[in-house]
Amino acid sequence: MTVKQESRDRGSGAGLVERFLRKSVPRDLSTCSCPDRNRQRQVEEPRGPGPFYFFGGANGAEIVSGYCESRGWKRIYNKQREDFKLKWCETKSPANYCNFRAGEQLVYQIPNNKVLTTKIGLLSSLREYERVSSKVHHGRGLRRLKMEEFIPTTFRMDVREEREAFFAHNNESHMWICKPTGLNQGRGIFLLKSQEDVAAFRLKLQHTEDRQARKMHRRQPQARIVQHYIQSPLLLRGKKFDVRSYLLIACTSPYMVFFRHGYVRLTCDLYDPSSNNLSAHLTNQYMQKKNPLYSQLKEDTVWSMESFNTYVNDRFRVAKGLPRDWVLGAFAKHMQQILTQCFLAVKSKFDCRLGFFDLIGCDFMVDEDFKVWLLEMNCNPALHTNCEVLKEVIPRTVVEALDLSLEIFNKCRLKQKILPLTSQRDFVLLYNGSTFDLHLNTGFSSNIGRLVYCNQSPNGKYIHHRHLTSSCVTSQKQLLPCGKPETLRHDSVQTLPTSYCNSSQEDQHKAPLFSCCGLLF
Repeated sequence: MTVKQESRDRGSGAGLVERFLRKSVPRDLSTCSCPDRNRQRQVEEPRGPGPFYFFGGANGAEIVSGYCESRGWKRIYNKQREDFKLKWCETKSPANYCNFRAGEQLVYQIPNNKVLTTKIGLLSSLREYERVSSKVHHGRGLRRLKMEEFIPTTFRMDVREEREAFFAHNNESHMWICKPTGLNQGRGIFLLKSQEDVAAFRLKLQHTEDRQARKMHRRQPQARIVQHYIQSPLLLRGKKFDVRSYLLIACTSPYMVFFRHGYVRLTCDLYDPSSNNLSAHLTNQYMQKKNPLYSQLKEDTVWSMESFNTYVNDRFRVAKGLPRDWVLGAFAKHMQQILTQCFLAVKSKFDCRLGFFDLIGCDFMVDEDFKVWLLEMNCNPALHTNCEVLKEVIPRTVVEALDLSLEIFNKCRLKQKILPLTSQRDFVLLYNGSTFDLHLNTGFSSNIGRLVYCNQSPNGKYIHHRHLTSSCVTSQKQLLPCGKPETLRHDSVQTLPTSYCNSSQEDQHKAPLFSCCGLLF
């Protein structure tokens, strides 16, 4: 059966979205998708040929279950069963991956996505990428951004040198925001507004360190970062906001990476930088629900990107000299460039097997000078639909993410050409690894074959590429510079940094893979 036939037989993802928007749920969904544990125990486990799917947790349960059941898939509740086609779990655990069969099963969330979706993981990956790639000339393609251009100044509190640097650096009246590395929904976040707050925080860290030194068996405290607080954000009707966008890694073998617009999240209260109420500083719905006026204002706390675009056109286009439709044009392109760079920083670190896919929530802020900042990237982003804009955005996002991941998965299994994608609607392709990636049609990740060497025809078109293994790096030590095809020459080669060539295979595996696709550099 071809991919098109399979898609026709099992129904259209776009049609499923329309059913969700009409609040029409497939029959028997109420008995199969309820997360209540007592009910799950009462449901008899389905048997037979399947296909089966497992959903763990509650975030997005109705959407994902409706999607699967519209295709005739049956839900299983025993997480130990291994005969699933799709496993979607909001919490990662080793049990989700131990008997995973690459090329036969789909699993939501890449096992080691923390290198991208925790605050320390993202910071470390970007720093390492910048350090290594700064030693290599990348040609005349798109410029690689410096971290300081899109990441606020950040210090790790779990590293003594950085902790001391922060306290030495903090000699001005900056506000700082302290965040735990692996939590979301605003949990564990607090502000450092004054020198007194910083001094108290320093004393608390010292006490914690002393306690840990006396009781080595105790669990280590949550690692934290301290980040420069953006005190002059752009405001919408006087309220602080951020923008939730999506990065979809639909496949890791080969990499197929997409971007999608999400929505705008606003606070209930007018912005006051001196406020001690965290809900005035953090825009996520979890924090805004704590506001006593939330039930009256909830529709005003989430805007569509189209509404945001109209507002900027009306209020700021002339005053700030912005191009028309800045939000849907220049801003979108800048978000895509930032997310592409983040992906390139971690692409050589991910566990790459056919069947892993991930939908990541990416939060951006715009300051009063229209400078774009990446705040964080989150695994298992909230898929709740408690207001009208979210009812429009979230189901469409999830359904298309599943459509794309399934279509690519099936095409890879059948060894078919991936592009064009019939299920692509709102997602924008950022990275196509089916041409340039090293993990093409493989079920595993390897330290071998991590560099790409591209040859060109005289007319500037790529004719083929070959892989240099780690064992030949020290002997050849050459790589074509990255850039657009027309900027490269037959004899154009460059020497890799000596530190890279002399490093161990383990260190080389941590370094970014230099692709010749000219995507970002």
